[in-house]
Amino acid sequence: MALSLVATFDLQKDVLPGLLEPRARGGGADISENNYDSLRVLNVERNGNIIYTYKDGKGNVFFGLHDCQTRQNEHLYTFETDLDVVSCSVNSVRTLLAVSLVQATKEGRRNALQPGSKCLTLLVEIHPINNVKVLKAVDSCIWVQFLYPHGQNHPVLENHLLLISEEKYIEKFHIQVVQEDGNKVVIKNSDSLPKDKVAEDFVWAQWDMLEQRLYYIDLKKSRSILKCIQFSADENFNLMFEAPLDIVLNDSAFKLVNFGCDYLQDQEKSSKHSTLRVFTNNAGSLVVCYSPKWNSWEQITYTVFYFHKGYSKTFTAALESAGSKGTKGITFLNLEYYVAVYLPGYFFHLLNIQHPDVVCHSLFLTGKKEMIDMLPPSPLQSLSGSLVLDWHSGRLYRALLSHSYLLRLLHSARLDCEKMAALHCMLSCGRDSQEAQIIQWISENSSACHSFDPIQEFIIASSYWSVCPETSNIDKLLPHSSMLSWNPEIPGITLVTEEIALPLMKVHSFRGYWEKLNSNLEYVKYAMPHLHYSNSVIRREWNNLISEEKTGKRRSAAYVRNILDNATKVIFNLEARNLEPRLAPLFQEEDKHQRLLVGLMVSELRDHLLRHLQGVEKKKIEQMVLNYITKLLDLLCRILDTSWRKHNLHSWVLHFGGRGSAAEFAVFHFMTRILEATKSLFLPLPPGFHTLHTVLGVHCLPLHNLLHYIDDGVLLLTETAVTRLMKDLDNTERNEKLKFSVIVRLPPLLGQKISRLWDHPMSSSIISRNHVKQLLHNYKTQPRNSAIDKTFSSVDFLPLNYFIAILTDLESSNQALYVFEGHDNVDAKFVGEAALKHTTMLLGL
Repeated sequence: MALSLVATFDLQKDVLPGLLEPRARGGGADISENNYDSLRVLNVERNGNIIYTYKDGKGNVFFGLHDCQTRQNEHLYTFETDLDVVSCSVNSVRTLLAVSLVQATKEGRRNALQPGSKCLTLLVEIHPINNVKVLKAVDSCIWVQFLYPHGQNHPVLENHLLLISEEKYIEKFHIQVVQEDGNKVVIKNSDSLPKDKVAEDFVWAQWDMLEQRLYYIDLKKSRSILKCIQFSADENFNLMFEAPLDIVLNDSAFKLVNFGCDYLQDQEKSSKHSTLRVFTNNAGSLVVCYSPKWNSWEQITYTVFYFHKGYSKTFTAALESAGSKGTKGITFLNLEYYVAVYLPGYFFHLLNIQHPDVVCHSLFLTGKKEMIDMLPPSPLQSLSGSLVLDWHSGRLYRALLSHSYLLRLLHSARLDCEKMAALHCMLSCGRDSQEAQIIQWISENSSACHSFDPIQEFIIASSYWSVCPETSNIDKLLPHSSMLSWNPEIPGITLVTEEIALPLMKVHSFRGYWEKLNSNLEYVKYAMPHLHYSNSVIRREWNNLISEEKTGKRRSAAYVRNILDNATKVIFNLEARNLEPRLAPLFQEEDKHQRLLVGLMVSELRDHLLRHLQGVEKKKIEQMVLNYITKLLDLLCRILDTSWRKHNLHSWVLHFGGRGSAAEFAVFHFMTRILEATKSLFLPLPPGFHTLHTVLGVHCLPLHNLLHYIDDGVLLLTETAVTRLMKDLDNTERNEKLKFSVIVRLPPLLGQKISRLWDHPMSSSIISRNHVKQLLHNYKTQPRNSAIDKTFSSVDFLPLNYFIAILTDLESSNQALYVFEGHDNVDAKFVGEAALKHTTMLLGL
């Protein structure tokens, strides 16, 4: 299944055997076989410890604690009265136990309307077991929850306890303790415990045990207002924000989330009530998931409020007939960068909350599929972080995305939207371990996607995730996808996007999560322009540098040297990361063009981040840029190495001789796909890529196709490639045509340099043409000496003789015109001899 539930605690395995052990030894049993059903989980505390309860044959109520660190169980307290437990919590040092109980009825359920069915809220000293103090004795239910200090390096002498009343108010008790007779802990001034009013007149509340936050909703003029209170390390609490919610809640309804489990409520009616959950993550996301009451089995609607983005999305999922109508209702689970929404047997939706803009980045699956069938039929409770509790079975899970399932989906999915979503899900967690498998999939399916380019999507997303966790706000500055929109419909689901009012922050000083959330809200509030970096901004500068090189012009040497130094750092970092030799023969040349592109990208991306990442050290930003571009090039190298390994080209040597094999043709085609993917995004390639691509092209393509690829810019002629071409190939008729066709397509300066390497009349002809072109560039007709110098040739051909005389005169009049770099022996006499040789060759004389 797409969701992997890793059990970290099982009541039946971690607690029950220890309770049955006394009976196995022949002693008294703590729990009888007839009372298995009474064993259940009550609460999960911030430190991960689990409180459980059970009854013995006499109806006595036992409370125990499972230590998640030591995996040991500890007895906390026993009530020798047949009572039903509403709520329970223990303080961080296990000296105080708060418990709320009601009288048991014959049916085993509480009837709140029965006279005298009071709820007792007690505070018990349990280190050692001593006094019991009554905190509340009322007709309405009370839930209890101890606050846990953020640091536990000092003795806890003051404890803080939340009391949540069914009468719609929340109080905070301050409980001071003292140590007596050694380690004995007793409550100080137990007769008058100070308390604060935290909230009142609310209809819904949710507790975040890990972050010590309280979310609640009150109704103002029939409008639902979400509020959040943060309990701080100094034991104070602050109202952090208020946010209007466009949802309908009944004033008479009352619902608590994550305040333990009230087994006295009718669980069978959960599908008939609305479901509401608040989720956050370390990136500053604030998400509210809401599903209203639903009675139709044809479709279900749920709304996700992305407050950190400033909009909501309302999804309507069609319900197929695959599921069982006995299901308990929709479930929302927090998975850090994703929220899972599912209805067992019907659908499973992984919502990307970090980047929810494009719908294809979220995974939607329907029907009787593996990942749906394997989910527990009862609703799961999403605790803080990725912890998930199944109250009915007593199992605590850590919810993770299943890498193996997502990989299978990547290979088997028919729809591009499912492939896209699976790829992003895999990269969002466990990236290093998943990249090799994704690269293998790309090497086998580079052309299998019609709506997006998998190579582009992979290198952009993986490079983004390589630096995203390091710095906040980086998600606004670097692209995470090559897709800016998605037009195709997602089968089985429709959505409506609406703008929403932003939360109103009630404090002015932020730290940690609140600083990141506030930054996200500021970004939305002031409608900042699209800040994602695009490498296309350096296209003009790179083209200017290449053009200057072709014409022999060059700007400041220091400027170019600085750009090339940037590239050198990236290449050095790339080689340092990879200790094993690469299979594909890259990095065997200077490849100044690609180095210029790499260096320009370093410079531009660094300036981009420095402009927008205020307060981040320049050195850290420079390292981040270096890591990002290194990662991008490393991914391209690994993609090519995978194709090299797949086609068994381990012993292949970089040489222009020979004909191409089927394996070489497959690799050439794949390299062309890589080139197309990077070209549209204007991304650099590893130095040596174009030379290798050209060698394979010469091997695999007929001459006319090869020249077509060169003219269309698919094959780029590097100096290294052309130099090797001249040296590696002999002067057969085909090779002569190839060499000549390549030389005439080179820039003038490079063409003159390469022509010297080819000892052939064709090369002499090319050199002569360039020489004459330069001599005649500023030629003006003027009277000439009629005397003809015939010393250059034994052939009496007056038109050629006259033309050579003109060239000789031009050379003597301006010596600088004919001085060619590396061709000091080129003069009018050389031109004449070359012309005669070329003419006789063409005439077959």
